[in-house]
Amino acid sequence: MAILVTGAAGFIGYHVADRLLARGETVIGIDNLNDYYSVALKRDRIADIATRRGEAFRFLPVDFSDHEALDRGLEGHGIDRIVHLGAQAGVRYSIENPRAYVQANVVGHLNILEFARHRGVAHLAYASSSSVYGGNTSLPFRVEDRVDHPVSLYAATKKADELMSETYAHLYRLPQTGLRFFTVYGPWGRPDMALWLFTKAIFAGEPIRVFNDGAMRRDFTYIDDIVAGVLACLDTPPPDDGAEKAGGSHAPHRLYNIGNNTSVPLPRMIDVLEEACGRPAIRRSEPMQPGDVRETYADLGAIARDLGYAPTTPIEVGIPAFVRWFRAYHRLD
Repeated sequence: MAILVTGAAGFIGYHVADRLLARGETVIGIDNLNDYYSVALKRDRIADIATRRGEAFRFLPVDFSDHEALDRGLEGHGIDRIVHLGAQAGVRYSIENPRAYVQANVVGHLNILEFARHRGVAHLAYASSSSVYGGNTSLPFRVEDRVDHPVSLYAATKKADELMSETYAHLYRLPQTGLRFFTVYGPWGRPDMALWLFTKAIFAGEPIRVFNDGAMRRDFTYIDDIVAGVLACLDTPPPDDGAEKAGGSHAPHRLYNIGNNTSVPLPRMIDVLEEACGRPAIRRSEPMQPGDVRETYADLGAIARDLGYAPTTPIEVGIPAFVRWFRAYHRLD
């Protein structure tokens, strides 16, 4: 039996699949390889895993937002657990192309739920997002907080995913864990994220766009800490015991924050990045962007209590690791 990883060509999906393979699991990865960002980067991730992990990894170019393609592509493959990480990501792009988010994140999530239900999988761990907290001013963000006021369509689709998962856990007793990720970064990261954009601009001698005049804070979470949390969740499905779970469900459904438990000012992140790159950034202040939030900060009480999760990587370690990878990948040395 294999573990299905959706979005396997994506940033987090690549790392999760690789870690599962490293511990001896068999992994089937699916991805539609869309062009939201560089398809070449996605193909390089898949090629890297395939080269190092061999036959224990199988990649299938499948679009899970097409339920017939999903069923057809996975026919004959035994799957006992799912890590559903595939999604249309990006807060700002959801304003430009809203239909892509409903198709991938809402229809796609439903298709994965239906697939998991009919296949009788033991556990479905799925990606939510810290974006569901919207303009919440109560810090740090707790999984017990109300999340009824999203400020982007991306956030709304992720909240919808959580609600659909709660329904399937209630109706069909499908064990699920929703993971609210906080600003993930690291090697093989996404080109649309601030750290990549800033690093690219610094090496090119171009200005970086500092929104809200730098009055922003983020709970930057290194990829290794994210993966440790994902695997801990996958290995510990919620019991169907009627007790209240993290996030409030009495069905076999839990919600966890996975963050670094540290809210870092954006100017401090840029300072660390400048030091890692060995050159200064040209900072250009710009106003707040629609759909953005000023601060994120994860309360990790629930996942620490239930699973012993504790992040270990500060930005002073994680950012230089990303820059070293960025230099090597782009052959800047």
